[in-house]
Amino acid sequence: MRAVTWTAPPTALYSTIETSIEYTASAALPPSSKSLPPDSALIKVAYATINPVDYKLPEVALYRILNYSLPNQSSTPLIPAGDYSGTVIEFTIHGIVTGDKVFGRSDPPYFGALAENVVIRGGRNNVVKVPEGVQMRDACTIGVAGLTALQCLETMSGKRVLINGASGGTGTFGVQIAKALGWEDVVGTCSTRNVGFVEGLGADGVVDYRTEDLVTELKRRGWEYGEFDLMIDNVDSPEIFWGSEGFLRRGGKYVTIAGNVSLAFGMRLGQMLYLPKWLGGIEAAASFLRRRSDGDGFARIADWIAEGKVKPVIAREYKLEEAREAFLALKSGRVRGKLVIKVSGEENNIERN
Repeated sequence: MRAVTWTAPPTALYSTIETSIEYTASAALPPSSKSLPPDSALIKVAYATINPVDYKLPEVALYRILNYSLPNQSSTPLIPAGDYSGTVIEFTIHGIVTGDKVFGRSDPPYFGALAENVVIRGGRNNVVKVPEGVQMRDACTIGVAGLTALQCLETMSGKRVLINGASGGTGTFGVQIAKALGWEDVVGTCSTRNVGFVEGLGADGVVDYRTEDLVTELKRRGWEYGEFDLMIDNVDSPEIFWGSEGFLRRGGKYVTIAGNVSLAFGMRLGQMLYLPKWLGGIEAAASFLRRRSDGDGFARIADWIAEGKVKPVIAREYKLEEAREAFLALKSGRVRGKLVIKVSGEENNIERN
């Protein structure tokens, strides 16, 4: 089958995804496709999309060593990416049938979406039917970015939310989902070139971090318009947490999804989560959100897309052979929305038989 595979040996201490992946037209089928595990499905992939986690984990040598130690994986090259849309070929999941158009996520450590065929585990939490009227290309973007945005916004209720990094994959979903959920005042941060774009997503206010000191401007807005109930940090800006007195209300929450697999990040996050006030901590509650698979959440976002309340933002579509270029663009940190990779080129899911 056609696929993109990771070629670096698992014991290589340092390797990057852009130097360690290659396209092949003769990759082996997923080993588990010969005998599907319970609650899984073999999918013909139509589209995939990539997220930071899709390169941050494989670039860690320990992760690759552990992945190759999984049953039936030792002789199989790793295939990156998890977000997909496609067609059911075989299944051991109740409620789906061969030929169903579906979408979801192949969770770590399996990944595998940058291939013509992938085995998806996790049952109905990772294999969800695509509603009528939703394009397969749009459906593949929901997996990490859409569901992460929804789960961040569900950590607490309120009226005012700040979305730091509103022009990226999770941020573009976050602004729109916040409005769909009924948040009254949605404020996003972005660079100068994206201000109008974020306003077009439905943001009630935008802070340009290129021209304004972020903390100073947020304090001004907190004084003028009222403090935020929730702050969502998509880009790892700890200064907005430490400087939040004056724009995050007492009892409010700071939620971050950004970071990397490093000791420095772990120590910084630990300070935000656990440092008592008498040692320099602050009263604001902080949490690190680790997205969890949730079929109901997937379906909810897909329904919003079908209703026109949420529109996935796709910056560019790549061919499978161009996966290396797509990862380089993602790692630049300057992508507006999502990067989609066309795998099999199936037709959009506009009508059902």
